[in-house]
Amino acid sequence: MQIACFDTAFHAHMPDVARRLALPGRFVRAGVQRYGFHGLSCEHTMSVLGADAPARIVIAHLGNGASLTAVKNGVSIDTTMGFTPTGGIPMGTRTGDLDPGVVVYMMRHEKLSADALEHVVDRESGLGAIGGTPDVKTLLERAPTDANARAAIETFTYAIRKTVGAFAAALEGLDLVVFTGGIGEHAPEIRSLACSGLEVLGIRLDDARNRGGEDDISAEDSGCAVRIIAADEAHVIARHVLALCAERG
Repeated sequence: MQIACFDTAFHAHMPDVARRLALPGRFVRAGVQRYGFHGLSCEHTMSVLGADAPARIVIAHLGNGASLTAVKNGVSIDTTMGFTPTGGIPMGTRTGDLDPGVVVYMMRHEKLSADALEHVVDRESGLGAIGGTPDVKTLLERAPTDANARAAIETFTYAIRKTVGAFAAALEGLDLVVFTGGIGEHAPEIRSLACSGLEVLGIRLDDARNRGGEDDISAEDSGCAVRIIAADEAHVIARHVLALCAERG
């Protein structure tokens, strides 16, 4: 396994129904499919949970790049990022999922080259395009008086909330939601907004625990546990490199 593949390896056993894109076979044969990313973060989360990991988990890695992963019995069964890390929920400067027609529109009306189009969807879009900055801390500070900043936060947390609901259906229930990544670990307002409305799934946060950034932020009567686990992708990379070196002698 090459080091570049480590971040997708966690998703290697996703079922075809989650992996395959509805494209002609020639693209599928060329390897165009959903790969998923943030696998190193997911792997670290699962190692922290260890033998205590429940059967049905949603891992929300929220940073400048953000994705959610559905894990059933220790295996990734679906994830939001796709063929590239641009797909999924809106991120700091990335669009997240787009109607393909929008891409065609941009190509036709602005005559964008492939490189220019890639720059738009990866560098000029996302929360920064909506709120004026990709920095979530700044957006949260501005939100009370800035409608655009508020819209960016609402767009981000709505996408997270909607995905948790969809993954709960894919998992046939939900036992645990984990927040990780820089935003997931350090932004209680984002965690609160992302979980608001998910009471139907049994998710209830303890406000004091959430504000304090405790390991377990679920309310006592929550039917689904909610935890914060600090990301440590470097540790996972080091473990893989050592294993690779040992394998090659």
